[in-house]
Amino acid sequence: MNAFEIRGGKTLHGSITPQGAKNEALQILCAALLTDQPVTLTNVPNIVDVNTLIEVLEDMGVRIERPQPNTVILQANNINPDYFVEKSFRKKSGKLRGAVMLAGPMLARFKKAHIPQPGGDKIGRRRLDTHILGFEKMGVNFHYDTDEYLFTLDGSAMRGGTILMEEPSVTGTANLLMAAVLAPGVTTIYNAACEPYVQQLCRMLNSMGAHITGISSNLLTIEGVDKLSGCEHRMLADMIEVGSFIGLAAMTQSDITIKNADVQHLGIIPDVFQRLGIQLNIQGDDIHVPAQDHYRIHKFIDGSILTIYDHPWPGFTPDLLSIILVVATQAKGTVLVHQKMFETRLFFVDKLIDMGAQIVLCDPHRAVVIGHDRQQPLRGLDMVSPDIRAGVALLIAALSAQGKSTIQNIQQIDRGYERIDERLNALGADIRRV
Repeated sequence: MNAFEIRGGKTLHGSITPQGAKNEALQILCAALLTDQPVTLTNVPNIVDVNTLIEVLEDMGVRIERPQPNTVILQANNINPDYFVEKSFRKKSGKLRGAVMLAGPMLARFKKAHIPQPGGDKIGRRRLDTHILGFEKMGVNFHYDTDEYLFTLDGSAMRGGTILMEEPSVTGTANLLMAAVLAPGVTTIYNAACEPYVQQLCRMLNSMGAHITGISSNLLTIEGVDKLSGCEHRMLADMIEVGSFIGLAAMTQSDITIKNADVQHLGIIPDVFQRLGIQLNIQGDDIHVPAQDHYRIHKFIDGSILTIYDHPWPGFTPDLLSIILVVATQAKGTVLVHQKMFETRLFFVDKLIDMGAQIVLCDPHRAVVIGHDRQQPLRGLDMVSPDIRAGVALLIAALSAQGKSTIQNIQQIDRGYERIDERLNALGADIRRV
């Protein structure tokens, strides 16, 4: 079953709980390698990317237990450090960009690591310079095999160092953090990413016995320790799912309550959707999105057209720009969506145009959306999901459209969203796997 068949135009109603955070899970799972004691993780999303990484860890020798749904216990007390040169590792890791974060804990604990070229979405270049240059500042030597597309890292002389990151990379910060917690001496990481998921990683590492200060800022200081212990850790709600559900409610004129949304960790995400004119009622840790016949895009204070763009935290996450773009098609007003970080993430707008949306793709990074104010509903269409986030944006478009739509290549959506069809059907959607 490789496609969704969607019959749109239905109003949804009810409550939905976001899954655990995918991007946090990929970091936290790698951190389990830093100790030989059990690490218990809860609210772990049951999605393809996370399960692929768990398979990789199990192949390395990590003992895996799943005592109940969304709970994983890992114990890395019998690791094979040479697993990384095997073809099976490269085959699995090539599908998953999160595999790069295995390098930090492997360097910390075993003084050697391998990094393949990153996989995942085809949304633009994913450079490894931030990771490699940061490791070099800690005394790590590397060799790149041009035939195997594989970096080999030697951490036998690894020690604390001063790292000024050229970009606040989330995976780069996580990788360097995990290497530093067991490195002799003190490491400082400046221009570090400070996303909630990085904060969660820091808190987890500290609960294991690490000494990290500066959490939630862009200057992290890590004092290396000799050993870490096991711990228990719960994942945050996935902020991308929260934003997706807000957008879905607005597009389909639905009354939806998003339960247990970890609101304090959402940053400006609610504010950005409100600037599109979407009403939100925040009730403790829940977000109620009432049914709206119309929503009007705000303008800047000087009256100019609103621009929404991605930016490192606490700016707006790039993973939600696809949702913003789709939601704007049925708003009243105009917005410029500027995707700065990835070159091809807007290359799904041709499908929205074919569905009847008014969008001008200015260049690979910018699109102007002219909202219909529901005067011209989208039409059902056959299309293909190019990446995780565009796939869900197209799913939201199809749920609001008139007629039947088909989305191919839904394994891209399954990589990041747990049983999304079942959960939305429970609200009244009509989605079938075919």
